[in-house]
Amino acid sequence: MCAHNPPCPTAMAPDREAARPVAHRPEQGWSLLCNGVLVFEDTGELLPDGRIVAPHRPPALTVGSAA
Repeated sequence: MCAHNPPCPTAMAPDREAARPVAHRPEQGWSLLCNGVLVFEDTGELLPDGRIVAPHRPPALTVGSAA
């Protein structure tokens, strides 16, 4: 599907998020990558075969209060 040189990672590659975006809808919170992966702003993904990748955002750091 990718016509870039060098080619972008495939949808099944571990680094699939490195593919170039071909459509971006920030107001809706998603981007379509050239490998067919839909990436959502919460870091979840929808793969071309219909599989879902759960959001994998690192846990937020919390600021503790000093006593």
